[in-house]
Amino acid sequence: MGVAKAWRFSVISANLALLQQQNGNHSPSRGDGKHHHHHHSHNDCWRRLRSCATQQRRKIPWSLVCGLMLFILGLISLFTGHVASDLEWYSQRLVTHSLGRLQDGNRREPIDIWKSKYSKLFYGCTERGRNFAPAKRERSSNGYLLIAASGGLNQQRTGITDAVVVARILNATLVVPELDHHSYWKDDSDFVNIFDIDWFISYLAKDVTIVKRVPDKVMRSMEKPPYTMRVPRKSPPEYYLDQVLPILLRRRVVQLTKFDYRLANNLDDEKLQKLRCRVNYHALRFAKPIQDIGQRLVMKMRKMAKQFIAIHLRFEPDMLAFSGCYYGGGEKEKFELGEIRKRWATLPDLSAEEERARGKCPLTPHEVGLMLRALGFANDTYIYVASGEIYGGEDTLRPLRELFPNFYTKEMLANEELKPFLPFSSRLAAIDYIVCDESDVFVTNNNGNMAKILAGRRRYAGHKRTIRPNAKRLSALLMERDKMDWDTFAKKVKSCQRGFMGEPDEMRPGRGEFHEYPSPCICEKPFSNEESKNDEAHLLEQVTINSKAKAPTKVHGVASK
Repeated sequence: MGVAKAWRFSVISANLALLQQQNGNHSPSRGDGKHHHHHHSHNDCWRRLRSCATQQRRKIPWSLVCGLMLFILGLISLFTGHVASDLEWYSQRLVTHSLGRLQDGNRREPIDIWKSKYSKLFYGCTERGRNFAPAKRERSSNGYLLIAASGGLNQQRTGITDAVVVARILNATLVVPELDHHSYWKDDSDFVNIFDIDWFISYLAKDVTIVKRVPDKVMRSMEKPPYTMRVPRKSPPEYYLDQVLPILLRRRVVQLTKFDYRLANNLDDEKLQKLRCRVNYHALRFAKPIQDIGQRLVMKMRKMAKQFIAIHLRFEPDMLAFSGCYYGGGEKEKFELGEIRKRWATLPDLSAEEERARGKCPLTPHEVGLMLRALGFANDTYIYVASGEIYGGEDTLRPLRELFPNFYTKEMLANEELKPFLPFSSRLAAIDYIVCDESDVFVTNNNGNMAKILAGRRRYAGHKRTIRPNAKRLSALLMERDKMDWDTFAKKVKSCQRGFMGEPDEMRPGRGEFHEYPSPCICEKPFSNEESKNDEAHLLEQVTINSKAKAPTKVHGVASK
């Protein structure tokens, strides 16, 4: 584009200069005869151009000099940085708009294992906008909406988030949701024990009116108890307007039970999707005791290392039993996990081999460690392991400790401080959530609720590096790892993980689970040439770092330094 501009400008300037020279030296006179004589002389001069140029030693007009200089500058610009800078700008724009295709295309850029080079190009955006009407006041709302969230901490979190949006759809007053006390985790914590309830109410005051309880006056005026119903999973807004609103208007108080994933994933109204993000990423702030201990654990990790990884192993007995997978523990494992599996009467019989081939089985802690070492994380990297009871205990964790000796858990970092929280699984999960959210790299070992919620939050917070094992391809590769040298294995792991490293364009907008890919709530920053230069310097630096990485050797079948 720059070449074309320079070429056209220089040619036009040169032609104008010649035309001015002709007009100045051969000014046309009035009368047909003189004009004909001038035209004849002009043509004759052009036929003898070389002789005219050498014979006439006249002073060259400045207009001609300027035209020639512009023409020469246009040619020179073809080979200088002026054109190159234009081309660089457009090529960088092309790169930023096709990040996912770039990763899977012919260009194989080295992966920065600690941070996406494109992370600074995006930011979270959840502004209400001028057209978003203020919340209905309690007295003028259509009634009170009671919500009973179900499941563990992060499943409840999705239910609370969607409850606010449903209250908005119904123009209802939302009563602070109740948490599930009867799930597998048997945690009797209430909303106020886990979340900052006053912050939750005040932050969302412009979106939805929220109260701590239905007023006694309203309860006494009701002829019948609150109407209770269960909404089908992933119901669209129209369902709530058609099926729930008429009952709410008639009964004034409606309770929705087992409320998890009861609102459709993709909503046509982007303003409602942004409301979801305001709830999840801003309004749901943990209670102060949880927030304090979580931040203390983060500070302890930061004092020991500038950067650290948080791994959500999700290798608890209930997870393994639910997955239907097998991990080589013989009849003892099959019996123990089979007994746990009986808790879910509707689970089908599954083939462990087929589930692993489909990528439905969590990797073992050892396999997670091998993946991270193959990606380039060194033996001295600090890791925080977020997990409950690990199936197999210390024997299962030992190979991971050998790969990463700087191994820490919340129990190791906060022994006495943790005691008040030990009876409450949701509060312990909240502490892990904080450390995982603040980590430089988050590694999830399954696609469960915590994995999705944290992956979405980290995307919203600037695409902090989030690694999700490509279990389908990695499982087959791990089965064959003893048949190849370490360099070959590492190369294949890096290939498997392209598209699973938390890059901005891994999922097209509107696809995937909203809580994992909150694309309506993520905006792209304006592009600048300075950012392009910084990206190139960062890439060159990363190439140097990767070239110095040391390959681990095998120790008892595992890779170690």
